[in-house]
Order: sequence, then structure tokens, then C-alpha cells
Amino acid sequence: MADSLKLTPASALHISRHMIAAHGLIPNTSIQSRPLLIYHSAFEPSSVTPAALEEHLHAVGAVVPQWRYTMYPTSHFHSTTHEVLAVSWGAARLCFGGDDNPAKVEPTVRKGDVIVVPAGVAHRLIKDLNEGGESFEMVGSYPPGCNWDMCYGNAGEQDVAERIAKIPWFERDPVYGDSGPVLED
Repeated sequence: MADSLKLTPASALHISRHMIAAHGLIPNTSIQSRPLLIYHSAFEPSSVTPAALEEHLHAVGAVVPQWRYTMYPTSHFHSTTHEVLAVSWGAARLCFGGDDNPAKVEPTVRKGDVIVVPAGVAHRLIKDLNEGGESFEMVGSYPPGCNWDMCYGNAGEQDVAERIAKIPWFERDPVYGDSGPVLED
């Protein structure tokens, strides 16, 4: 099935890079100084299926697909791992950085996009842009051996910065392997 998945050559890929300032108890990109990355149309949308995305991500080996779902509507972040989200269906407007953060980013993502969310970056669904039929869906993936947690920037979460600082960055690009945008930043 992955043979039918059409990967955009890295040289032709449009990438958005966002450094997002800490806000309250949400660290965003301040600890590791790694940007939120959006690979726009990393895969030709007409070729994308959840199974094909999972097969491709497994084959590259930088991350392990763990779920298929939409994005939670509540701002949250992970303190134990970086996250790779491959859009498998539809389109949505998302929020990165925290709702009240003046530095937040609110992109629209679509089927075929891939988002690399560094540990500590808050994210949530603002709006599913699909009308009728199936809902916005992503394949959520994490580096091998990593398990995600849920943090909300609440009191009592002050120790997360120490955990985030210890998380190694990717040694391979989750989409392109031995080279690619995640290795350039």
C-alpha cells in the first residue's frame, strides 16, 4: 500500500517553521529551541490513507505510529516525547502555543501534511473544517520507546522543563529518513 503513497521530494517541500515563546507554565519551544515544523503536502493528498502513512512511518523508523484520531480540543502538551502528526483525512484549524499566548500559531492543515511537534509545545483543535461525512483525522507517532503524557500548563507541572530538556532530538527525519527538515533545524 505504501507504494501508492506519493512522497513530495524534500527539495520541493514547503515547510513552515515556528519558534513559539513560553507562556505561563507552557514551555513551547523555549527549552530545546527546536521549531514546530509543518511539512505542507509532504504526501500527495489523493494517495494518502491511514494505513499507507503508518507503513511509510514504520519503514523510515524514526517514529512508531500509535493512534488514529483527531486532535483534542483542549490545549495540552507532552513532556516525555516529541510528536509527529500525519494528517490522514480532511482539514482543520489548529492552535499551537496556548490559547492566550500572543506568540501562538493557528495554521490550517490538510490531508498529506505532517507536523513535528517538539515536546512542550501546546496544541489543540480549533475547528474541524470538514462538512458532513468523516472528521479530521491524523496518525499520531512518537520516537521508538517513547510514551506520551498529557500536560496542561497547570500548577504542579513546573518539573516538566527538566524532563523536556533531557529528550533527545530526532536522529532521522520521520518522513525522509537520513536527511530532511527535522535534521536541518
